Amino acid sequence: MSDSVKRVYAFGNDANGKNVTEGNTDMKAILGGKGANLAEMANIGLPVPPGFTITCQTCMEYANAGNVWPEGALDTIAEYRADLEERMGKKIGDAKDPLLVSVRSGAPMSMPGMMDTVLNLGLNDESINGLIAQTENPRFAWDSYRRFIQMFSNVVMGLDGDLFENAIIAMKNDRGVSSDTDLVAEDLQELVDVFKGIFSQNVSAEDYPTLVVDGTVQFPQDPMIQLQLAIEAVFGSWNNPRAVLYRKKNKIADDLGTAVNVQSMVFGNKGNTSATGVAFTRNPANGEKEFYGDYLVNAQGEDVVAGIRNTSPIAELKNVDGLEEAGKQLEDIFVILENHFRDMCDIEFTIEQGKLWMLQTRAGKRTAAAALHIAIQMVEEGLIDKREAVMRVEPEQLDQLLHPQFDKNAKYDVVARGLNASPGAAVGEAMFSAADVVAAKEAGRKCVLVRWETNPDDLAGMIAAEGILTSHGGKTSHAAVIARGMGVPCVCGVEALKIDAEKKEAQIAGSDLVIREGDLISLDGTTGIVVLGAVDLVKPELTGDLDTILEWADEFRRLGVRANADNPEDAKLSREFGAQGIGLCRTEHMFLGDRKQIIQTYILNDDELNRERAAEQLYEVQVGDFYEMLKAMDGLPMIVRLLDPPLHEFLDNPRELEVEIARLEAGGASASDLAEKRELLEKIDGFVEQNPMLGMRGVRLGIMYPQLPELQIRAIASAMAKLKKEGLDPKPEIMIPLVSTVNELSLMRGKAEGVIAEVAQEAGVELEIPIGTMIELPRAALTADEIATKADFFSFGTNDLTQTTFGFSRDDVEGEFIPTYLSEHLLPVNPFATVDEGGVAKLVGMGVELGHEGNPDIVCGVCGEHGGDPDSIHTFNRIGVDYVSCSPYRVPVARLAAAQASIKED
Repeated sequence: MSDSVKRVYAFGNDANGKNVTEGNTDMKAILGGKGANLAEMANIGLPVPPGFTITCQTCMEYANAGNVWPEGALDTIAEYRADLEERMGKKIGDAKDPLLVSVRSGAPMSMPGMMDTVLNLGLNDESINGLIAQTENPRFAWDSYRRFIQMFSNVVMGLDGDLFENAIIAMKNDRGVSSDTDLVAEDLQELVDVFKGIFSQNVSAEDYPTLVVDGTVQFPQDPMIQLQLAIEAVFGSWNNPRAVLYRKKNKIADDLGTAVNVQSMVFGNKGNTSATGVAFTRNPANGEKEFYGDYLVNAQGEDVVAGIRNTSPIAELKNVDGLEEAGKQLEDIFVILENHFRDMCDIEFTIEQGKLWMLQTRAGKRTAAAALHIAIQMVEEGLIDKREAVMRVEPEQLDQLLHPQFDKNAKYDVVARGLNASPGAAVGEAMFSAADVVAAKEAGRKCVLVRWETNPDDLAGMIAAEGILTSHGGKTSHAAVIARGMGVPCVCGVEALKIDAEKKEAQIAGSDLVIREGDLISLDGTTGIVVLGAVDLVKPELTGDLDTILEWADEFRRLGVRANADNPEDAKLSREFGAQGIGLCRTEHMFLGDRKQIIQTYILNDDELNRERAAEQLYEVQVGDFYEMLKAMDGLPMIVRLLDPPLHEFLDNPRELEVEIARLEAGGASASDLAEKRELLEKIDGFVEQNPMLGMRGVRLGIMYPQLPELQIRAIASAMAKLKKEGLDPKPEIMIPLVSTVNELSLMRGKAEGVIAEVAQEAGVELEIPIGTMIELPRAALTADEIATKADFFSFGTNDLTQTTFGFSRDDVEGEFIPTYLSEHLLPVNPFATVDEGGVAKLVGMGVELGHEGNPDIVCGVCGEHGGDPDSIHTFNRIGVDYVSCSPYRVPVARLAAAQASIKED
């Protein structure tokens, strides 16, 4: 089959049973994950319905050309279609013995439920008769045809699925039946005509002139037109809103494209010896070694994932009459696949009249707890080694383990139970639509998304929700799979929940309880329970499998991991999470609350004696602060950043004070009271700067108000001396922020060393306190060789370094234009979330290199928010910094990411 650029690959056997597969599992970038693994399953002899795969690159060629096919592509597809017909001994659309095919997406990276699928393609008003003749089952044939029209209309033509569901409901009501399966062949034949009428009434003749027959839009009868439109729809689904949102959340590139798999149909809805299901070779919720999943007898695949019918557990399949052999074969295949891929596999299968067919396999999505457990089990079983086990766990997944759980001491009444689909607990207001959840989150409210069942269009609401609650669907339903992947607590299949989305309420069957929009509810995705009202939540402890994986990770990582902590509680928590010290203690956070009045007195008082008293008070509380924190971090380094923000941040808001003065005037306040307030306003206005981020802050503040850094340094040294006398091993380090010249650092270092020497002499103990600086200005990075001569360490403050490198004000740009820059591909990532490799990271790398030229023993770390971002950690590891520092709850993430960065570089 000729084509200078190979755009199509065959998989499966020919008519003689010979494997003619052209791809394999290593070709995911070309064939997509689904196509590559279909090829691999065929290569290892598993029963795979034959078909062919159109490449991801063809998708991008088509999309980039404005949805125009590359030259020769349609001809190649026609050749492979003819080859498939020859292999199957049937033709698509044949009136006597038709070949029916599915058209499915398959991106290089797993994106479950994000793109489109069409089943039963090839049926028309003639081939339906051939299907009836071959199967001798009119009901099955008409059911397949109505499914095809419904799916084609929704997926390919974009018609509202409710148009068809409402027609089904109307027919069931008219016939007096409750289930789709109660409709007989004649009912379904009539439904086909109704569906074709809906199609004609709702598809635009102007948009689809090729579908106009005798002046009216008709459902396409030509199978070749059906196939081309379906392939184009699957290509187009790569850029549908939910797929774009999923890629953005999961950091998947937009230029990969999706493959299209055209595969001969097998049917799980041919009676009670047919079935369909989704399964996992191990439990994806907790990692236990057990066969896990759902199946339905006499159903097609979309019935399982849509949650329309309640499913049965996969373990029961081999005990069902007529399905025993297929069930046993499926369990054998579970073992074959897991041993072959050396990973937990997610599997889709269909049993057609007792014959098992494998439709898909891939590395199964799993919770963080399951990922850890499976990785450890597989090391113990000899399938993988520690290095691979460490690489198997996504660092971001560890956040799931740090999600809240119900407080074990809390008392509550369970009002409903469902399936424990995704672990963790959530509390929030009940909301009955994705749009309402998104709006509520933007307003600062926490919500639980309550739905009959979710679908891909609900993704934005699922991301915004604290938790997800559905009344239908199994553990492999859309809600369950997506929630587990995102780490969002989810309870699904709560049949007692009778949801009325229009009224925005849910009645709990068997009771008079009603959950209304805005009511607080709690759910536990670990146990599958629902509670009316708010339950107290607690954070879990870092133990068990997580400890094991992190201990293995520590064997491989080069980067140190410290924490950003400003109080003793966070310091202790950081240590529990495995932090090797504190990389940033922000002392300005110690001046808030009750102490704000002290610093205000110092700033605003013209009386020198009063300022001295305020300074003495600040010194005393700071000694206590540093004593407690250094005690908590005994034996580990703790970098203390001297006061950094501009002084006006500690003062009252001048605009609010103006309003207060106006109210006092209107209320007839005394002249003396008004004069006092106006004098205060004048002083505060005197501290307001046009651009405070680049104004009187950091080292400049220390130079202009030398008493402030001196009292802080004295407090640090005094706390250290006290702890040393108690026999402890405190290790404070002093960081001078926002330095841009070596002279600034030299001046401040000299003063600091003088204060430390005074305290050491007074206390009669030896005090060695390293002094360094925060590199957060481009000039500091460019002159790092000079600055390093006066520094024992550099800490790169990548938050401010990003602002000053881009000229962005973070508080302004993240909401105003960063989203547009990302959607227009003007930036590859948000530079405040993941470090900018082309600019900011280069400055960090330059600072590290030049710093070592000025001081070969200098220690270099990163203390911005990027220190907890896995992608940024890979960059910092490559640059050669010595450690990263992040928030306490990101420490486990950073430990794992640092190990993976080292392994990848080896």
